[in-house]
Amino acid sequence: MAHPRTPRRQERLGVWLFGAFGGLATTVVVGARAIARRLAPTTGLVTESPVAAGLPLQPLAGLVFGGHEVRRGDFASSAAEIHAATGSLPTELLRALRQELRADSRNVVPGVLPNAGAAIAALADADQPNRREPLRAQVERLQADLQAFAKQHRLDRVVCVNLTSTEPPLRQNAAHRSLQAFDRALDRNTTAAVRPSTLYAYAAASLGLPLIHFTPSDATLLPAIRELFAKTGAPYMGCDGKTGETLVKSALAPMFAYRNLQVLTWQGYNILGDRDGRVLADRDNKRAKVQSKDGLLPALLGYPLHTHVGIDYVPSLHDLKTAWDFVHFAGFLGFKMALQFTWQGCDAILAAPLVLDMVRFADLAARRGESGPMPHLGVFFKQPLDSREHNLHVQWQALLAYCERVRAGQG
Repeated sequence: MAHPRTPRRQERLGVWLFGAFGGLATTVVVGARAIARRLAPTTGLVTESPVAAGLPLQPLAGLVFGGHEVRRGDFASSAAEIHAATGSLPTELLRALRQELRADSRNVVPGVLPNAGAAIAALADADQPNRREPLRAQVERLQADLQAFAKQHRLDRVVCVNLTSTEPPLRQNAAHRSLQAFDRALDRNTTAAVRPSTLYAYAAASLGLPLIHFTPSDATLLPAIRELFAKTGAPYMGCDGKTGETLVKSALAPMFAYRNLQVLTWQGYNILGDRDGRVLADRDNKRAKVQSKDGLLPALLGYPLHTHVGIDYVPSLHDLKTAWDFVHFAGFLGFKMALQFTWQGCDAILAAPLVLDMVRFADLAARRGESGPMPHLGVFFKQPLDSREHNLHVQWQALLAYCERVRAGQG
């Protein structure tokens, strides 16, 4: 494979955010604009560290943002709301970026809500247009929005990112097993066969656009959707960004395995506010998130153990999440000991640089002619696709190896 061409300075990469006015998407846009203007440091970005030195990555200054959203608003008002709640986006920074945020907001259009579940539907505007639109018409509208965005801004490429709220699990059936069956379900307007993220992923896949699936929603990368990605040849990756408690787990749990210490119990308890917390207060939506957070320890340690992850909504915390973990383990002569840690962080501040990193890596993969899952991005996810590897150290080495292959001009 030929060495990927370095992006020319004038190239423009579109970043299409599903869930555009949410806290994370807003932080992504503000952060990218601030770094491009040299108003903020690049701390947290792997693609701005020595790891990515020499890679032909799209400059952050060349990003153009747009997206779908089910709530009225704009990036400036969303950022002001974040500042009032947590102070993570300083007023002086928002003032300096006012024009860019206004321009990016004009690229956000109404999203979709089919079978979203009560918790997500409650977040949307009551007069959200096209609520009764047939599924096929919704898909065609999403496709047209993406194509119009690319044309209007003369974009060289577009990468899509799913940052929508965690959906209730979707019961999969025959309609999801093949693209042909799924297309029939769309044409029959079988709303029960989809969630909003399903239609977003379908639209991206049908246009051959790379997709980063940052949420744990299991209705996004269904077998039928992955078949469509294979047909159009676009790269994609998921699921559920690894930013906080699970990041620490994936780094700490291997330590016990390396030293042959037996973990008996690993209890975790999370409290958070903001819209994410409100959605996860719903039992069905919470079930999808807990499955994502609670599944890696047996795989990491190689044996069953008692685990539990609790998640509670605490409105006053806003985006400042706290996680407390208790680890009970046995050592030499069977003596039992314990480790405890508390993780306090701002969810969007932790996640935003990951999103920007993966957008740039996905764009690089597309320019290199790669398709399908991007296993080198597994280090960023709680549930990396097609992988049972959860050891953060092993995942990190896979990313380093990929970067070395790109630098060497290898496929």
